[in-house]
Amino acid sequence: MTTSSPRIDAHTPARIGARDLALVSVFAALIAVLTLVPAVPVGALGVPITLQTMGVALTALILGSLRGGSAVGLYLLVGLAGVPIFAKFSGGLGSLAAPSAGYLLAFPLAALVTGALATLVLRRVTRRRFVWLFLSAMCGSILVIHPLGILGMSLNAQIPLGQAFILDMAYWPGDVVKNLLAAAIAVSVFKAFPSFARRRFNA
Repeated sequence: MTTSSPRIDAHTPARIGARDLALVSVFAALIAVLTLVPAVPVGALGVPITLQTMGVALTALILGSLRGGSAVGLYLLVGLAGVPIFAKFSGGLGSLAAPSAGYLLAFPLAALVTGALATLVLRRVTRRRFVWLFLSAMCGSILVIHPLGILGMSLNAQIPLGQAFILDMAYWPGDVVKNLLAAAIAVSVFKAFPSFARRRFNA
């Protein structure tokens, strides 16, 4: 009498978990690389313009809500642990006392929002996906990153919210451009690798 071993294919939970873990790690590293591109300090507080937000948007658009949020959260945790992967080669818990702390803490939540909207777009929309993915990324910026960034500047720099709001306006043009780039790259990825566009709402 012979017994056959259970069949294991690419759709088993173990394989899916390993693939997801690899994607989370790769995209966390991608955000770190984009962040370390030379930053441009802006405004009186010197909060820099980097490609960090583009990395967050791109990660969320491609990976979805949970995996995208996990990748951004991993990036944030590694940086807070002391690895210098934040803007201007900084890292550590001291980053939470900087004027840019609100932006940093907003990134994982922004990825959850952007990823969820992107998944909805991919499941419901077949035409003009670029526009809708761009709007998904902008929602993450408008609803999460900028409000928490303004709050962080106000608290850590001890300035009125109104002044922080005015300082934050300097980052809007760059965010629009970066979200456009993220949407364009995401559309290209979905065309080259259609499996990324076929995901569950809880992905």
